[in-house]
Amino acid sequence: MEIRFADCAFDAERRQVFRDGQEVHLSRKAFDLLGILIASQPRVVPKSELLERLWPQTFVVEGNLANLVAEVRQALHDDPSSPRFVRTAHGLGYAFCGPLPSEEYPPTLPPADCWLLFREGRVPLGRGEHLIGRSSKSVVPIDDRTISRHHARIVVGDEVTLVDLGSRNGTYLNAERVSAPRVLRHGDRLAVGSLLITVLMPDSMDATTAHGSQATEDAERDH
Repeated sequence: MEIRFADCAFDAERRQVFRDGQEVHLSRKAFDLLGILIASQPRVVPKSELLERLWPQTFVVEGNLANLVAEVRQALHDDPSSPRFVRTAHGLGYAFCGPLPSEEYPPTLPPADCWLLFREGRVPLGRGEHLIGRSSKSVVPIDDRTISRHHARIVVGDEVTLVDLGSRNGTYLNAERVSAPRVLRHGDRLAVGSLLITVLMPDSMDATTAHGSQATEDAERDH
Protein backbone atom coordinates (compact mmCIF):
# COMPACT_ATOMS: atom_id res chain seq x y z
CA MET A 1 0.00 0.00 0.00
CA GLU A 2 1.31 3.44 -0.93
CA ILE A 3 1.97 6.15 1.63
CA ARG A 4 1.44 9.55 0.04
CA PHE A 5 3.08 12.76 1.23
CA ALA A 6 2.83 16.00 -0.75
CA ASP A 7 3.75 15.18 -4.36
CA CYS A 8 5.52 11.94 -3.42
CA ALA A 9 4.55 8.36 -2.62
CA PHE A 10 6.36 5.51 -0.86
CA ASP A 11 5.40 1.87 -1.45
CA ALA A 12 7.18 -0.41 1.02
CA GLU A 13 5.72 -3.63 -0.37
CA ARG A 14 6.71 -2.93 -3.99
CA ARG A 15 9.86 -1.03 -2.93
CA GLN A 16 9.04 1.95 -5.13
CA VAL A 17 9.18 5.72 -4.63
CA PHE A 18 7.31 8.22 -6.80
CA ARG A 19 7.55 11.97 -7.27
CA ASP A 20 4.97 13.83 -9.37
CA GLY A 21 3.63 10.47 -10.50
CA GLN A 22 6.99 9.28 -11.84
CA GLU A 23 9.08 6.55 -10.25
CA VAL A 24 12.43 7.74 -8.91
CA HIS A 25 15.39 5.50 -8.23
CA LEU A 26 16.80 4.93 -4.76
CA SER A 27 19.53 2.50 -3.81
CA ARG A 28 18.45 -0.32 -1.50
CA LYS A 29 19.85 1.26 1.64
CA ALA A 30 18.53 4.72 0.77
CA PHE A 31 15.08 3.18 0.33
CA ASP A 32 15.43 1.38 3.69
CA LEU A 33 16.50 4.65 5.33
CA LEU A 34 13.44 6.48 4.04
CA GLY A 35 11.22 3.62 5.24
CA ILE A 36 12.71 3.73 8.73
CA LEU A 37 12.24 7.49 9.00
CA ILE A 38 8.64 7.34 7.77
CA ALA A 39 7.78 4.49 10.17
CA SER A 40 9.37 6.37 13.08
CA GLN A 41 7.72 9.76 12.48
CA PRO A 42 7.84 12.13 14.33
CA ARG A 43 10.67 10.62 16.36
CA VAL A 44 14.22 11.72 15.64
CA VAL A 45 16.09 8.50 14.87
CA PRO A 46 19.64 8.67 16.28
CA LYS A 47 22.52 8.17 13.88
CA SER A 48 23.75 5.24 15.95
CA GLU A 49 20.41 3.46 15.56
CA LEU A 50 20.31 4.11 11.82
CA LEU A 51 23.85 2.82 11.38
CA GLU A 52 23.02 -0.36 13.29
CA ARG A 53 19.81 -1.00 11.37
CA LEU A 54 21.23 -0.24 7.93
CA TRP A 55 24.60 -1.93 8.47
CA PRO A 56 23.98 -4.49 11.25
CA GLN A 57 27.11 -5.73 13.00
CA THR A 58 29.29 -3.81 10.52
CA PHE A 59 31.50 -0.82 11.22
CA VAL A 60 30.88 2.10 8.84
CA VAL A 61 31.66 5.79 9.12
CA GLU A 62 28.87 8.34 9.56
CA GLY A 63 29.68 9.77 6.15
CA ASN A 64 27.98 6.75 4.57
CA LEU A 65 24.76 7.66 6.36
CA ALA A 66 25.05 11.31 5.30
CA ASN A 67 25.43 10.14 1.69
CA LEU A 68 22.20 8.13 1.94
CA VAL A 69 20.35 11.12 3.39
CA ALA A 70 21.61 13.26 0.51
CA GLU A 71 20.43 10.59 -1.97
CA VAL A 72 16.95 10.55 -0.44
CA ARG A 73 16.74 14.34 -0.48
CA GLN A 74 17.86 14.53 -4.09
CA ALA A 75 15.26 11.95 -5.15
CA LEU A 76 12.46 13.82 -3.34
CA HIS A 77 13.71 17.29 -4.39
CA ASP A 78 14.02 18.12 -0.70
CA ASP A 79 16.10 21.19 0.21
CA PRO A 80 18.15 20.51 3.38
CA SER A 81 18.11 24.22 4.25
CA SER A 82 14.30 24.22 4.21
CA PRO A 83 13.30 20.55 4.43
CA ARG A 84 9.84 19.33 3.54
CA PHE A 85 10.48 15.66 4.26
CA VAL A 86 13.79 14.85 5.98
CA ARG A 87 15.11 17.18 8.66
CA THR A 88 18.43 17.02 10.46
CA ALA A 89 18.53 17.08 14.26
CA HIS A 90 22.08 18.38 14.56
CA GLY A 91 24.30 16.22 16.72
CA LEU A 92 21.62 13.54 17.04
CA GLY A 93 20.07 12.13 13.88
CA TYR A 94 17.28 12.54 11.35
CA ALA A 95 13.49 12.63 11.31
CA PHE A 96 10.75 12.50 8.70
CA CYS A 97 8.80 15.76 8.80
CA GLY A 98 6.51 15.40 5.77
CA PRO A 99 2.71 15.29 5.97
CA LEU A 100 1.23 11.80 6.13
CA PRO A 101 -2.39 10.65 5.82
CA SER A 102 -4.47 10.57 8.98
CA GLU A 103 -3.97 7.45 11.10
CA GLU A 104 -7.53 7.50 12.39
CA TYR A 105 -9.30 4.16 12.41
CA PRO A 106 -11.22 3.38 9.21
CA PRO A 107 -14.94 4.05 9.79
CA THR A 108 -15.94 0.63 8.43
CA LEU A 109 -14.12 -2.64 7.92
CA PRO A 110 -14.98 -5.66 5.77
CA PRO A 111 -15.85 -8.79 7.74
CA ALA A 112 -12.96 -10.35 9.70
CA ASP A 113 -12.38 -11.58 13.24
CA CYS A 114 -9.53 -9.12 13.78
CA TRP A 115 -7.65 -6.42 11.87
CA LEU A 116 -4.06 -5.24 12.19
CA LEU A 117 -3.71 -1.56 11.32
CA PHE A 118 -0.24 -0.18 10.58
CA ARG A 119 1.18 2.78 8.70
CA GLU A 120 1.50 0.97 5.37
CA GLY A 121 -1.99 -0.54 5.40
CA ARG A 122 -4.23 -3.00 7.20
CA VAL A 123 -4.47 -6.79 7.30
CA PRO A 124 -7.56 -8.91 8.09
CA LEU A 125 -7.10 -11.99 10.27
CA GLY A 126 -9.49 -14.93 10.24
CA ARG A 127 -9.46 -17.84 12.67
CA GLY A 128 -6.13 -19.61 12.93
CA GLU A 129 -2.48 -18.78 13.55
CA HIS A 130 -0.78 -15.77 11.94
CA LEU A 131 2.97 -15.19 11.89
CA ILE A 132 4.62 -11.77 12.23
CA GLY A 133 8.29 -11.45 11.24
CA ARG A 134 10.68 -11.23 8.32
CA SER A 135 9.62 -14.62 7.00
CA SER A 136 7.82 -14.69 3.65
CA LYS A 137 4.93 -16.30 5.55
CA SER A 138 4.40 -13.20 7.72
CA VAL A 139 0.94 -11.62 7.45
CA VAL A 140 2.61 -8.19 7.64
CA PRO A 141 5.35 -7.35 5.09
CA ILE A 142 8.53 -6.60 7.08
CA ASP A 143 12.07 -5.90 5.91
CA ASP A 144 13.88 -4.91 9.10
CA ARG A 145 16.92 -6.75 10.46
CA THR A 146 15.99 -5.83 14.04
CA ILE A 147 12.93 -8.06 13.67
CA SER A 148 13.30 -11.83 13.86
CA ARG A 149 12.17 -14.04 10.99
CA HIS A 150 9.67 -15.67 13.33
CA HIS A 151 9.08 -12.83 15.78
CA ALA A 152 5.55 -13.26 17.12
CA ARG A 153 2.31 -15.10 16.47
CA ILE A 154 -1.31 -14.01 16.74
CA VAL A 155 -3.82 -16.79 17.29
CA VAL A 156 -7.45 -15.99 16.46
CA GLY A 157 -10.06 -18.21 18.08
CA ASP A 158 -12.72 -17.48 20.67
CA GLU A 159 -10.12 -14.97 21.88
CA VAL A 160 -7.28 -13.25 20.04
CA THR A 161 -3.94 -14.13 21.63
CA LEU A 162 -0.45 -12.71 21.11
CA VAL A 163 2.63 -14.91 21.63
CA ASP A 164 6.26 -13.82 21.37
CA LEU A 165 8.35 -16.50 19.65
CA GLY A 166 11.59 -15.89 21.52
CA SER A 167 12.43 -12.84 19.42
CA ARG A 168 15.79 -11.16 19.96
CA ASN A 169 14.41 -7.64 20.56
CA GLY A 170 11.05 -8.54 22.05
CA THR A 171 7.40 -7.91 21.33
CA TYR A 172 5.61 -5.15 23.24
CA LEU A 173 1.92 -4.84 24.07
CA ASN A 174 0.90 -1.35 25.21
CA ALA A 175 4.58 -0.59 25.98
CA GLU A 176 5.00 -3.75 28.13
CA ARG A 177 7.27 -6.54 26.94
CA VAL A 178 5.40 -9.77 26.25
CA SER A 179 6.82 -12.72 28.22
CA ALA A 180 3.77 -15.00 28.13
CA PRO A 181 0.68 -15.35 25.91
CA ARG A 182 -1.51 -12.24 26.15
CA VAL A 183 -5.14 -11.78 25.15
CA LEU A 184 -5.60 -8.85 22.78
CA ARG A 185 -8.38 -6.28 23.03
CA HIS A 186 -9.74 -3.69 20.66
CA GLY A 187 -7.41 -0.70 20.46
CA ASP A 188 -4.32 -2.49 21.81
CA ARG A 189 -0.97 -1.20 20.50
CA LEU A 190 1.77 -3.62 19.50
CA ALA A 191 5.42 -2.81 18.85
CA VAL A 192 7.45 -5.29 16.82
CA GLY A 193 10.83 -3.65 16.29
CA SER A 194 10.10 -0.32 14.62
CA LEU A 195 6.72 -1.56 13.38
CA LEU A 196 3.74 -0.19 15.32
CA ILE A 197 0.45 -2.05 14.99
CA THR A 198 -3.03 -1.23 16.28
CA VAL A 199 -5.43 -4.12 16.91
CA LEU A 200 -9.00 -3.59 15.74
CA MET A 201 -11.92 -5.83 16.63
CA PRO A 202 -14.89 -5.10 14.31
CA ASP A 203 -17.41 -6.45 16.85
CA SER A 204 -16.09 -4.03 19.48
CA MET A 205 -16.20 -1.17 17.00
CA ASP A 206 -19.81 -1.99 16.10
CA ALA A 207 -20.78 -2.19 19.77
CA THR A 208 -19.10 1.13 20.53
CA THR A 209 -20.80 2.79 17.57
CA ALA A 210 -24.19 1.37 18.55
CA HIS A 211 -23.75 2.48 22.16
CA GLY A 212 -22.77 5.96 21.04
CA SER A 213 -25.75 6.23 18.70
CA GLN A 214 -28.16 5.10 21.43
CA ALA A 215 -26.67 7.60 23.88
CA THR A 216 -27.15 10.38 21.34
CA GLU A 217 -30.79 9.40 20.76
CA ASP A 218 -31.45 9.30 24.54
CA ALA A 219 -29.91 12.73 24.97
CA GLU A 220 -32.04 14.18 22.16
CA ARG A 221 -35.22 12.75 23.75
CA ASP A 222 -34.27 14.30 27.11
CA HIS A 223 -34.18 17.72 25.43
